[in-house]
Amino acid sequence: VAAAEADERVYAAVAVHPTRAREATDPEHGEQVRERLRELAAHPRVVAVGETGLDHYWVGKMDDCADPAEQEESLRWHAGLAAELGKCLMIHNREADADLMHVLGEVAGPDSGIPHVMLHCFSSPLDVAEEALARGYVLSFTGNVTFKANEHLREAARLAPPGQLLVETDAPYMAPEPFRGARNEPGLVGYTVRAIAEVRGQSPEDLVAEVADTARAVFGLTV
Repeated sequence: VAAAEADERVYAAVAVHPTRAREATDPEHGEQVRERLRELAAHPRVVAVGETGLDHYWVGKMDDCADPAEQEESLRWHAGLAAELGKCLMIHNREADADLMHVLGEVAGPDSGIPHVMLHCFSSPLDVAEEALARGYVLSFTGNVTFKANEHLREAARLAPPGQLLVETDAPYMAPEPFRGARNEPGLVGYTVRAIAEVRGQSPEDLVAEVADTARAVFGLTV
């Protein structure tokens, strides 16, 4: 948030990451964390509540990783905050497709008050993409859409209608080909854009304009 205050080109999103969800649900200190998040999320330079969601990959692998029940409780609270503030709900999902879509179906429906649900670093199977698009969610793609094995992600990007597709870096992770495995940086996003534009039958310039319009709508930007 401080960076967003200091530079007009920067906007912020705030949340407790799913793996650390216990910080928001802890009976002793969780209320303080939630109140601080509510205060930060209301800041005019904060355009989304996230990333929140479910991460089943790290359960049992990361020290003090929140368990699935704690993650779901935190996700539901964050969804309520997004609805309260009328801001985008930014979702992290790792190996939790079915549970995530179930919870989102309950907390982020058309009457929830949440204006947009954005699936950050979309990496799920095609059937999840199709269901998410049918619900009106926005799919945000990173450099892994360029990986040879990820034809399903390229197909998901092809299917996303205008207004439901974003492009991101997830830096320092998810560097696109031909830099896979290297430190990702914002300057590499063009490789991801070109890969998506190709499967959509668009010029990179047209896709950039479309994604910019989508970002303005999803995050309420006026630039």
